[in-house]
Amino acid sequence: MRKSLAEHAANYAARPVERYAWAGCAVVAPGFALASDVAPHKVWGFAAGAGYAVAALLMSGSGARRRARAAAVLGAVVVPLVGLVTARLGQLEVAVVERSGRLLATTGSPYVTDPSAVADFNPYLPGMALFGLLPGDARWWLGAVFVAALAGAGLHSAWLLACPLVALPLAVGGVDLPVVGLMCLGVSLAGQRRTGPAGLVLGAAAVLKWTAWPAFPVVLALITVRQGGRAALRCAAVGLSIVTVSVLPFVLADPHGFYLNVAAFPLGLTGTASPAASPLPGHLLAAHVPGGTLIAPALLSAAALLFALSLAVRPPGTVRDAGGRLALGLAVATALMPATRFGYLVYPLVLGALAHRSADRGTAVTPSEKKEAIA
Repeated sequence: MRKSLAEHAANYAARPVERYAWAGCAVVAPGFALASDVAPHKVWGFAAGAGYAVAALLMSGSGARRRARAAAVLGAVVVPLVGLVTARLGQLEVAVVERSGRLLATTGSPYVTDPSAVADFNPYLPGMALFGLLPGDARWWLGAVFVAALAGAGLHSAWLLACPLVALPLAVGGVDLPVVGLMCLGVSLAGQRRTGPAGLVLGAAAVLKWTAWPAFPVVLALITVRQGGRAALRCAAVGLSIVTVSVLPFVLADPHGFYLNVAAFPLGLTGTASPAASPLPGHLLAAHVPGGTLIAPALLSAAALLFALSLAVRPPGTVRDAGGRLALGLAVATALMPATRFGYLVYPLVLGALAHRSADRGTAVTPSEKKEAIA
């Protein structure tokens, strides 16, 4: 009884904070719509602004938090998503995914060998084309995988779905969402000592987009601490087998086209500028500093080296540690990538939410796990 009363008091005290958060979102979303010249962004901004405003108004009385979050999800995700899909409006990435699916079905490859215009490039790994093969708008499937993966990782929170960094891509694009969702699920499964499924899920994420690859060393370090090197090798074998079978045939069939699409274009090394160009340090270096196209990747490589060193010196022993390490690493990578955008911040946000969710779940290494790892 005491605990339930304490939790009730804490929830009541947190209401003003959440009310102010929704009110702030209600101002930011329409402001984003007015500042953007992209039609889907405008639709999302005004719809989401209304949803957030209603959520702020509902933050009073019993059951306030549930009603407010439902209103935020309805206004920021459901209404704009349905409206944009019906009007066939979306970010360029939706068209890229759907076109890559058609190319895969007709030519056997999701890539154009000699891309020239922005729309010709497909910066995603071959697995992303599967979303373009499925019936209907790709956003339904991208969002469904994301939500299902979050539920599997125990992150079925309405506030996370309604958060602008998640709600906006859910409505207008969403290619990063299934990637980060599967990363969270893979980390969570590794924390549950389910090494085979963890490798399977991480392999699935890794064939969608290269941004999932940092999850492999983090998860393998976590498994090594908790279960030992053999378990980590089993996980690696499963994950890397999936990546090899899914990616290598396309690399061998058209190495030039694969390099231009998946490596050169995202790194800003082609004559065609990527639209992913938010004013973050890596992009500013590449765009405005002499030799910046080499400096930014060098800094990114140095950050990756430090990230790997941190795993060797202090490997994560809990899901919380692993999620937090990944969130920090991807936040730094987002800042330093030459072709980047603010939307990539969804990675540290969702992985940070996983770390926070795991803080009170007893994910520390137990004495028996320590003995097994040593053995």
